[in-house]
Amino acid sequence: MKNLSVVLSIFVLVVLVLSIARTNDRLNKVEQWLLEARHETAYEPMREEVAAAEGARLPAVSFSLPARLAFLGDTVPLQIADVRERLDRELHINSYLHNSTIFLMKRASRWLPQMEPILKANGIPEDFKYLPLIESALLNDVSPKEAVGFWQILKSSGKELGLEINSEVDERYDPLKSTQAACKYLKKAYAKFGNWTLAAASYNRGMTGLDKAIQNQQVENFYDLFLNDETSRYVFRLIAIKEIIEHPERYGFKVQAAHVYRPEPVRYVEITATIPNLVKFAQDQGINYKLLKRHNPWLRDDRLTVKKGRTYKIALPA
Repeated sequence: MKNLSVVLSIFVLVVLVLSIARTNDRLNKVEQWLLEARHETAYEPMREEVAAAEGARLPAVSFSLPARLAFLGDTVPLQIADVRERLDRELHINSYLHNSTIFLMKRASRWLPQMEPILKANGIPEDFKYLPLIESALLNDVSPKEAVGFWQILKSSGKELGLEINSEVDERYDPLKSTQAACKYLKKAYAKFGNWTLAAASYNRGMTGLDKAIQNQQVENFYDLFLNDETSRYVFRLIAIKEIIEHPERYGFKVQAAHVYRPEPVRYVEITATIPNLVKFAQDQGINYKLLKRHNPWLRDDRLTVKKGRTYKIALPA
């Protein structure tokens, strides 16, 4: 037993010595690597990266406000302290919502060229094309208040503005028809307030609510009004998005032309009779149901009932 104990002790000692030797070897290798890293040549790649990054935008910087800004025909009164601060806030918030703002730019390249002629034909200032960017990010979303589509139109408002809304058809989901409807609202708001900036504010607050605030506070200019936080920020978000979209590199964005989304060519077929099965209809047109829904999000069921004398235009890939 004594001999066995001696043997075990020697074995443990040998294992310990070998372990220490291996550890030292690893430490020596680490030390050697660190020494090499300190060598002049080891810094060359790093120098190149630093040199390439010189002048690049830091992860977070503050931006100077433009000396002058115009929106919806009004000069933004940047000389007023709270106006400067409110715009400053929205400009920085949207500049650092990197993913969201980049995708706004991508989608804007698809949809704004299609909306601009509609706004122009209705006598609506072009700056209103930025409104659906802050309302829905150019997505056919439904809000908690059940406002729908690019322009976030309520069911009651949509019907008043001439949109068809039922279980099979909801034209609030049609980006171009809903633009027409929004134009009707904005023209009505302008007729009431005589000012496009107030018309824009009313799109968020409602004409009645905004008119009440104007009467109570006895002012006529949006920038002189004290409003709830949501409406107070609303117009400044519009101004900020316009500024960033029009001058992206000024705010740290560079979206290559090849990366944006373009309008997708479509052709229209007129439908005057009920389609009992839209899946089969799509297949008969040489496409699938997914593509049919992509180009016609206003179709809300898998069938389309067409009443006598009614005609629908369905978009198909050109």
